[in-house]
Amino acid sequence: MARILALDYGKKRTGIAVTDPLQIIASGLTTVDTIYNLSFLKDYIKKEEVEKIVIGYPFKMENTRTADSLPLIDGFIKKLKKSFPNIPIIKEDEHFTSKMAVQVMIDGGVKKKKRRDKALVDKISATLILKSYLDRK
Repeated sequence: MARILALDYGKKRTGIAVTDPLQIIASGLTTVDTIYNLSFLKDYIKKEEVEKIVIGYPFKMENTRTADSLPLIDGFIKKLKKSFPNIPIIKEDEHFTSKMAVQVMIDGGVKKKKRRDKALVDKISATLILKSYLDRK
């Protein structure tokens, strides 16, 4: 089986998570500067078989779209579809993932200084987005 990638897209950084080949376990992979997203993904997909890409998408509680970050995310989704036309792109609700990521670190005993590491928060957020998708699937 192929892996599933998940992205927590941000203006500065993008958290990336991935499943195991059996698509059972979601694990944080890395965080990359957003300007290098496509080159990182192209390199990764050359090495690993990827079945689909799940991207965190901001929905309001009533399942309506929010307006603030949508143009950036929608633009990136268009680039993904153009770069990887054979890989489906799935939008997954990312509501509260950053707050949940911080809570996961607190629960895991991560020190306060380390919890301020935005790259770590983004990677954990991507993992939570992927886990949410897998739980629904």
